[in-house]
Amino acid sequence: MATEKLYFKNDYSEGACEQILRRFMEINYQQNTGYGTDEYCKSAEEKIRLACNCKDAQVKFICGGTQTNQLVISTMLQPFEGVIGTTTAHVAAHEAGAIEYSGHKVLTLPHHDGKIDPVELVDLIETFWNDDSHEHMVYPGMVYVSHPTELGTLYSKAELQAVANVCKNYNIPLYLDGARLGYGLMSEESDLTLEDIAELCDVFYIGGTKVGCLCGEAVVFTRNNMPKCFVAQIKQHGALMAKGWVTGLQFDTLFTDGLYYELGRHAIEMANLLKQGFVEKGYKLSVDSPTNQQFIVVDNEQHKKLSEIAVFENWERLDKEHTVVRFVTSWATKKETVEKLISLI
Repeated sequence: MATEKLYFKNDYSEGACEQILRRFMEINYQQNTGYGTDEYCKSAEEKIRLACNCKDAQVKFICGGTQTNQLVISTMLQPFEGVIGTTTAHVAAHEAGAIEYSGHKVLTLPHHDGKIDPVELVDLIETFWNDDSHEHMVYPGMVYVSHPTELGTLYSKAELQAVANVCKNYNIPLYLDGARLGYGLMSEESDLTLEDIAELCDVFYIGGTKVGCLCGEAVVFTRNNMPKCFVAQIKQHGALMAKGWVTGLQFDTLFTDGLYYELGRHAIEMANLLKQGFVEKGYKLSVDSPTNQQFIVVDNEQHKKLSEIAVFENWERLDKEHTVVRFVTSWATKKETVEKLISLI
């Protein structure tokens, strides 16, 4: 490699965990039916239903997170409806307008450590319905949350329940983006389980791309509410893989013997070690994240020093002298890599 810098930029730079790679090798010359009709997809779907304790869950595999968000939102909404999320929501800030491109507006609320306030959510919905001109406006048709949030924070069970109650009262679906769900579930501060999420949300997805897979996400419809002809709509969006078994095999492996949780737990352990090291060296945290994303405030001199030894994300410029940088651990982060970073800062 051209550089020997320590890499903490994101959680999807490596390939896949060894268990998945071994299974690929084992079945490499096996012939499978296409488009998700194979035995591995069926097995993975059943394992996910069991893990969610949701026997009626409908599970489909999609190649990436942005495709999943666009598909779920655009197929569940009416043409005149939009989706509600915070200003920091991935669909609002980091998907190149993919939702708007599908014809649906993202209706934003202020974030509170990355999360939606249910009182403000009610106010947005009530303001819409109490407006005499609401028929000329974008209808609030869905609520979008992510767990963990873009700031690495977590919804408590009570917080997610409160948002779910609002959605139920106004008869709009609650959608949870689980790109990093494995890391959220394994955080020491999390009181949410996969069963809780399946109970509270109308639809969510389990992220594989960032949690041990080469690629792929598993979208879960929990109320027998999968949109009509959903497979056809996946294909229309260019997101239906002919080799659907590639994703199915990966999730079948992740949900065997608790591997998904094991990979998530490792990333959290590495993040805690990294956070502790930064704090002990006198660095300040921008957000006290309990997950695998750590946000550190650095001055210009510290930024220059860190840039010489590590690769990370420049998250936010605070002022002329200070920047918030993001360090991310993953299922593949080695303890010695974290320890080396801490020794050098």
